[in-house]
Amino acid sequence: MGERRQARERRRAREFAAFTAGAAGRLLHAAALLTGEPAGQPAPAAEELLLQALARTYAGWERLRGEDPYERARRELAAVFAYSARRHRRPRGGLLDRLPPRERLVLVLRLHEDIAEEQAAAQLGLPAERVRTLYRHAVAELRSRRPEPAPAAP
Repeated sequence: MGERRQARERRRAREFAAFTAGAAGRLLHAAALLTGEPAGQPAPAAEELLLQALARTYAGWERLRGEDPYERARRELAAVFAYSARRHRRPRGGLLDRLPPRERLVLVLRLHEDIAEEQAAAQLGLPAERVRTLYRHAVAELRSRRPEPAPAAP
């Protein structure tokens, strides 16, 4: 391997390490929401999902050319989750675990990642109306199963 290529690989590794140091926490939180694992506990499925997404992001690092690396990693995370969604149907005790995977994905993209409806639709390859319907259904499901407030003491 030539010196230029080695230098380029070292620079690429440094840039990626700096990116992951800053973004991995938020991406891991999004992955935990997607997999339905509870917050504050070990989340092996979320970690595996994130590792796959970061590996795909690193593989395309040279082709970013001014693109936001966080957005690229988030797209990879959503793509890996969508591809493996059937593995994440089993309830794990997390906040969103009772939602079907597609609704979970739409909810995380729209609320946690603050992506516009049209962007989420384009990213998922769905019509905007379908994304809107999935989002509304997910929110309604979460509201319908909200725990009852404790009665006030007299």
